[in-house]
Amino acid sequence: MEKLEQIALTGLKPTGPPHIGNYLGMLKPSLELAEKFQALYFIPDYHALTTVRNRKELTNLTYQATATWIALGLNPDEVIIYRQSDIPEVFELAWVLSCFTAKGLLNRSHAYKAIVDDNVAEGREEDKNINIGLFTYPVLMAADILLFGTHVVPVGLDQKQHLEITRDVALTFNGIYGNVLTIPEAVIREEVMTIPGIDGRKMSKSYNNVIPIFAPSNEVLKPVKRIVTDSKRPEEPKDPDACNVFAIYQHFADADAVAAKRQLYLEGGLAYGTMKQELFELLETTFSDKRDRYNALMDNTDELDRILADGAEKARAIAIPILAKVRKAVGVRS
Repeated sequence: MEKLEQIALTGLKPTGPPHIGNYLGMLKPSLELAEKFQALYFIPDYHALTTVRNRKELTNLTYQATATWIALGLNPDEVIIYRQSDIPEVFELAWVLSCFTAKGLLNRSHAYKAIVDDNVAEGREEDKNINIGLFTYPVLMAADILLFGTHVVPVGLDQKQHLEITRDVALTFNGIYGNVLTIPEAVIREEVMTIPGIDGRKMSKSYNNVIPIFAPSNEVLKPVKRIVTDSKRPEEPKDPDACNVFAIYQHFADADAVAAKRQLYLEGGLAYGTMKQELFELLETTFSDKRDRYNALMDNTDELDRILADGAEKARAIAIPILAKVRKAVGVRS
């Protein structure tokens, strides 16, 4: 497939080893974009400062995120992968954009509003434990995107609003200074918008209901066996669309296997234990080699540093001319 000259950009916040929900909802579609676009992948380590306050933890989490991208198939020779903190132009642009961002726009940010609502519900001061970094998070995210002339951004539903804020800010800037900033579009895969965890709720570390993808086999099998199902016996007909096991299985099995399993659900004759074992085997087939690659990378952080440094050099080659256009537009000496 011939690649478009358009740029696709996505970030993987360093919050820990990925799980199936991360992979299906964000990582896999992001990887697929590299086949069609000039792709940039970054580790937003400064974003993590809103919550992570331990130096060693942040360093390790950054390595984990980098190793995740590469283990899942990113080739640093074909795409650009870099650390946010290695691109100083991001933070200059963030200040410029903040001067064109209405406070009311940030007041409506879902992440900010959720914490305010929680504080109010618990009888606390509205802004208790809210730092300015969290409040202005969408502005820094806008800088991450707009600095590279990004055309498409794969986002989950929870990040869609942030991209809308990015577009609003860019349109405000362009409305004053002309067509300086590229207006990005969101790419959302509707079919994997929400992946159920082992308890049926959205798969999330905060719910402790995840299935990890790089953990040892026994640590993958354990949560798979704990996936919540109903009490129907094997011979009874079942609804595949109401089954948490099938909801994950269908994203890893081939089309013929999915169709056959769906028929077994509907007709009866399928045990949940069998489905869980087959799901585990599919996950092992999908991720065992990638797990080995991930572990090897985590054992060689010098290599990760080299990859990130090379990526930063390539990323800055794109960013510097765009920031120069912004500086010229507002009347700041380049």
